[in-house]
Amino acid sequence: MRIWFKNPLAIHQSAVEDCRGGIVIEDTKIVQLLKLGDEPSYPVDRTIDASELVILPGLINTHHHFYQTLTRAVPSALNKPLFPWLKTLYQIWKGLTPELLEVATELATLELMMSGCTTISDHHYVFPKGLESAIDIQFGVAEKYGVRANLTRGSMSLGEASGGLPPDSVIQNEDTILEDSERLIDKYHQPHEGAMKQLALAPCSPFSVSESLMINSAQLAARKNVRLHTHLAETLDENNFCLKTFGMRPTDYLEKVGWLRPGTWLAHGIHFNDQEIERLGKAEIGIAHCPSSNMLLASGICPTLELENAGCHIGIAVDGSASNDGSNLIQEVRQSFLQQRLKYGAEKITHQLVLNWATQGSAKVLGREDIGQIALDKQADLACFKLDELRFSGAGDPLAALVLCGAQQVDLLMVAGEILIENGESPSDKKSLMERHGRLAAALLSA
Repeated sequence: MRIWFKNPLAIHQSAVEDCRGGIVIEDTKIVQLLKLGDEPSYPVDRTIDASELVILPGLINTHHHFYQTLTRAVPSALNKPLFPWLKTLYQIWKGLTPELLEVATELATLELMMSGCTTISDHHYVFPKGLESAIDIQFGVAEKYGVRANLTRGSMSLGEASGGLPPDSVIQNEDTILEDSERLIDKYHQPHEGAMKQLALAPCSPFSVSESLMINSAQLAARKNVRLHTHLAETLDENNFCLKTFGMRPTDYLEKVGWLRPGTWLAHGIHFNDQEIERLGKAEIGIAHCPSSNMLLASGICPTLELENAGCHIGIAVDGSASNDGSNLIQEVRQSFLQQRLKYGAEKITHQLVLNWATQGSAKVLGREDIGQIALDKQADLACFKLDELRFSGAGDPLAALVLCGAQQVDLLMVAGEILIENGESPSDKKSLMERHGRLAAALLSA
């Protein structure tokens, strides 16, 4: 199947080729970039008039908690910083069931797709009794919707009785965690180019897992050649916890447990000093930058430019839908643009830079070279937007308008050469899904 996206209004790409004449897709890959006026070198099966479309590489989310779509704007958790916010919500999350996780994952996946996301990522770490198959459920939803899934086998082993934050009913013992982690890698992880399913190991955070679990997870990841993920340096409270509990700052702890190495990516990554940033860069650590969540919880502002200049990879993430409280990735690009301009100024933070973070940068965070770019032989993952809303009227630069004017919804979404969304129409019964999700969310909150 060959498809020609002809004469796009604008394209965001890292390559230097002039492709104003469009993009030719064959099967799962980009096979030709055309100059204006050029025709494809071979017959195509379908020509899409892209003259009203702004085309991006498919956006890539690097950190999320799908189950949290069930607990947006919870009254008892409002206006609280991270630790009190977590302790409040853990009492609700301990009631998660397979049905609740499935509907939450489905709604989060659809929300991400409608915002231009072609590779979803999730960090699921809450495992009350009966939810042992959580990651299997999530891979099933991703396959149903046709998106790429980079899921992480999260874990918590340090409950309240042992000095941790989560209730003991949502943690697991270390042997169970490691055995299930290996099972999931063997069952789902695809190491090859064009992979649709990949898995990483993700002990939740320094304040919810033991040191031995961090070490053993790193060793298993090295043996199985998968990546590592955790929350780190999100708040000053976390830094103080590490100093009190381990006698060291989070970055020192990361090195002690064998995580300060390529293949590790961190959610948030805010409270580092200059020396720590240099060490993180040398180790090529990835950072999932979560601007909306960081602002809502008043956690701080990620030092993206210092981290990137040191050698870290920067990606964009929506984070959980109880601390955002949404899963709109193109909106998150705008949030990053605005927040980072406050820190660095208008000249250093451009719309091209933040779009790079959400595409090629996010791909690097996840260890992918085959996605995140519009270039020859890359995977055909595209997010196409129309500028046909009131917010775009009068826009002079179509690509900049996506960020500055605040794009909300994709018009066409393609993953691995398959069109999953066209004319902005939901690929599933959105109304029915929202009704079921809302009903189950209300039941969870009232339980």
